[in-house]
Amino acid sequence: MKEPAKSRATFVLLAGIARPLMNILMAKKWEGAGKLPKGGFIAAPNHCTEIDPIVIGHMLYNQKRPPHFLAKAGLFKAPVLGSLLRATRQIPVERSTAGANRSLQAAQEVVDAGGAIIIYPEGTLTRDPGLWPMKGHTGAARLAIQTGAPVVPMAHWGAHEVFPRYAKRFHIFPRKTSRVLVGEPLDLSSFADRPLDRTTLNEATELIMDAITALLAELRGEEPPAVRWDPAANNQSKQGRFQARGTEKPSSTAKPSSTAKPSSTAKPTSTAKPKSTAKGELK
Repeated sequence: MKEPAKSRATFVLLAGIARPLMNILMAKKWEGAGKLPKGGFIAAPNHCTEIDPIVIGHMLYNQKRPPHFLAKAGLFKAPVLGSLLRATRQIPVERSTAGANRSLQAAQEVVDAGGAIIIYPEGTLTRDPGLWPMKGHTGAARLAIQTGAPVVPMAHWGAHEVFPRYAKRFHIFPRKTSRVLVGEPLDLSSFADRPLDRTTLNEATELIMDAITALLAELRGEEPPAVRWDPAANNQSKQGRFQARGTEKPSSTAKPSSTAKPSSTAKPTSTAKPKSTAKGELK
């Protein structure tokens, strides 16, 4: 996708700031980047820390694929951040039906032009206590079926040790490694002739989440839970920072633990009061 001159210039500026900082914060190991399609595609990563977009954006930008994210519409109203989001052609997501349709159309234009759209199927940071992918939303599947674009599952692991979920500060020492594993593009064309109803979208979403989970299991060298975490079944909201309904506000200093190797010493709590994330999700 050929980026407009303003977008390219802004990406160069942001990359000039972000890449050196990311290289200072952590070592990196990227695998499977050669599997990225030459044309438009939908990247579907797991979501376990607030700096995920920078991790995935860093990897894609280094492959000469400027990243386009779905972001909460409210972020575009911020004086500086909003200008940067608009300049780099990020896509605002609104919760209304009309707003969601506009977001979907904008995302489709990026994909049709050969660009890379990053959608977090989980919609927000995972609520799973072990940081495994939780039940996904259907936005990535809907966009893939409507556009015919391949979905590229991705998993990353390690960045959560530098900035744990809902953390207040970075943990730089000892030096950590952020690993990204890119999977084979998924072909969802078999769903194209089916009604675009909830059943179809849920089945396609499960295929995407299964692929993401398998990649993360490979990175972690562990077996994922037999049943994917469902916030609704665990009395948690689907958006924003999680807190079990009917509980008192917990301490904001609580941090999640990781079951990965190396393990984190921080402990998770399902009642931690989270901050809202900077990402949106098409339903």
